[in-house]
Amino acid sequence: MTKTITIIGSGFSSLAASCYLAKQGNKVTIYEKNQSIGGRARQFKKEGFTFDMGPSWYWMPDVFERFFKDFNKKTSDYYELIKLNPAYRVYFGINDFISIYDNLEDIKNTFENIEKGSGQKLENFINQAKSNYDIAIKDLVYRPGVSPLELITKETALKLNQFFGNVSADIRKKFKNEKLIQILEFPVLFLGAKPTKTPSFYNFMNYADFGLGTWHPKTGMFDVIRGIEKLALELGVTIKTNSPIESIIVENKTATGIVIKGEIIKADIVLSGADYEHTETLLKKEHRVYSEKYWESRIFAPSSLLFFIGFNKKIENISHHALFFDTDFNQHAVDIYDNPKWPESPLFYANFPSKTDLTAAPDGMETGFFLIPLAPGIEDSEALREEYFEKIITRFEKLTEQEIRNNIIFKKSFCKNDFVTDYNAYKGNAYGMANTLLQTAFLRPKLKSKKVRNLYFTGQLTVPGPGVPPALISGKLAAELIQKSLRS
Repeated sequence: MTKTITIIGSGFSSLAASCYLAKQGNKVTIYEKNQSIGGRARQFKKEGFTFDMGPSWYWMPDVFERFFKDFNKKTSDYYELIKLNPAYRVYFGINDFISIYDNLEDIKNTFENIEKGSGQKLENFINQAKSNYDIAIKDLVYRPGVSPLELITKETALKLNQFFGNVSADIRKKFKNEKLIQILEFPVLFLGAKPTKTPSFYNFMNYADFGLGTWHPKTGMFDVIRGIEKLALELGVTIKTNSPIESIIVENKTATGIVIKGEIIKADIVLSGADYEHTETLLKKEHRVYSEKYWESRIFAPSSLLFFIGFNKKIENISHHALFFDTDFNQHAVDIYDNPKWPESPLFYANFPSKTDLTAAPDGMETGFFLIPLAPGIEDSEALREEYFEKIITRFEKLTEQEIRNNIIFKKSFCKNDFVTDYNAYKGNAYGMANTLLQTAFLRPKLKSKKVRNLYFTGQLTVPGPGVPPALISGKLAAELIQKSLRS
């Protein structure tokens, strides 16, 4: 029997869920508050420059393939992928950077040249990470977080100790060179927590990095959004933008619709891919599962200060993706998680998509994206944004030995206040809730409301967690729970 399903938000998880629900024959409509779809993965264009506003790393290509395969499609039916080589560079000082290449053999050689004996240690470490990847990404993350028993399998029983160790300690037992250690600790930052707080089992992120490589959709990550949108439309999904939700209607403890600009829109099922905490504010207090005290007690992944910059010349001595680790990695982590404040000497990330995609910038010019991770909930002002831009652009010029600030055509910043305004993000978080041991699987906010029937959630604050591949999986899990309820 066809059901009318309303989905709030149009990020990766919402779009994915819409495809699964429409495939089952339901009437599905997505309502997006902003002018364009994509949520944090929106696109920004100005003066011939094109920017992905959020996610810029395409990792775990198998998860994307698995998503499209569920509809008898392939990623190549919707977008083209380019494998980056180098995947990225990590800068530690002037003429002091390490390139991570597109295959494990070359990466092993890089490690071996820096620390004797580390090449074989890296291979052993990545083999273990692959084993964890096969268990986690091919199985565990596709479970809905309903029960702790979901985590208990023959495979996880053999790796129980890895849930109580941490990634940082494991890496430091095997490697001594601080630069190599930081490179190996970097991938788990995508999970939103410090390496010292991330369970050892999550080293599968290192296999995602070194084993599967870093890819780039031909004209940016928005290609993926467009691809899933196209699939959704083919399946009959309706998408409406400029539609901010004012409230969720609950009658007899059952979600029966939403209110947009004073208009009541009836629905049999309501699924929210918007920020979880914000979604519950659309309900009366008696219908909310999680209190303000609960959200305050959670460990959130960082917010970010972003800069979208158009340069009137090509930038030299730089790769498509670049990490600047020329300051204290551990102190920056303390400034995010332990003693939240603006970091004195921030690490930062730079992305130049026009190095790979010539359509991202006018001829002879460059598209630049800079990111500084910050603690969620801290002060945000134009003055602070400018102060920190000066910090990173000065270091960038010094480390890459070139002057670029006078070649800036325009600059747009985006920080905590914008995350709140544009995405209703709790404390302006950029990546959701961190995947620590006590915020994993069944310990995360639930996909299905415990208090309101026919109300469901998806996205980075619920199962399985932050990141684009987990968001796709979250959409599938929410859709499966809905389908299960409709059959019962």
